[in-house]
Amino acid sequence: MKTIAIVDYGVGNLKSVSNALAYLGLNPLVTGDAGEIEGADALILPGVGAFPAGADKLRETGLDRAVIRQAGRKPVLGICLGMQLLFDWGEEGRRCAGLGLIHGRVERIPTERKLPHIGWNSLSFPNPSPLFRGLDEGAYVYFVHSYCGCAAREEDVLAAAQYGPLVTAAVGRDGVYGCQFHPEKSGETGLQILKNFGAFIS
Repeated sequence: MKTIAIVDYGVGNLKSVSNALAYLGLNPLVTGDAGEIEGADALILPGVGAFPAGADKLRETGLDRAVIRQAGRKPVLGICLGMQLLFDWGEEGRRCAGLGLIHGRVERIPTERKLPHIGWNSLSFPNPSPLFRGLDEGAYVYFVHSYCGCAAREEDVLAAAQYGPLVTAAVGRDGVYGCQFHPEKSGETGLQILKNFGAFIS
C-alpha cells in the first residue's frame, strides 16, 4: 500500500491528520526520519504555532532539506503552519526564511476583525485544482490562524476565504499544495480534500 509520510518535526497536529487519512483507507506514517520521508509516496507537512518556531524546528532536525528534496518528485501538502512554511519567508515576530516551494511571503491578516481567525468559513476557488474536485463554491472549512500566505503569482492561489479582505486559503504549484485551514477538522469537506490528495499518488 502506498504510504503518506506525516512529517514530525515537533510542531504539529499529527494524530488528527493520521486518523483522518486512516479513516479514508490511506496509509499514514508519522515520522521524523529523513529516510522514511524520502521512501514515502507523498508527504504531509502539518503544523500549529508561530512561523519562526516551526522553521527553526525544521532546520534543527534537517527535515527542511528532506522536504525540499522530495518536492516535485511526489505530492506534498502543507496544513496550517505547514502551508505557511512552504513560502519564501514569514514576517511573524521576525523575518524568517521558509522552504521556498511557493513564492511569496506570510504576513499578519490585514483585517479589523478579531484575530486569530477561528472557526468555519466558506471557500471560493479562483483557480481550479484537482485538490478540490467534488467540492462546490462556498464549501465550509475550519480555520485557526492570524497570519496568511501572500502568493507572488495569482495562479498559485487555489482557494480563498473572506475575513474582511480575501485571505489565501490554499495554494499549489507543481505538485506542492498548501491548505491554511485544517482539512482533518473540516468534516466531509476536509475528508474529500484529503481523499483527492491521496489520489495524486501514482
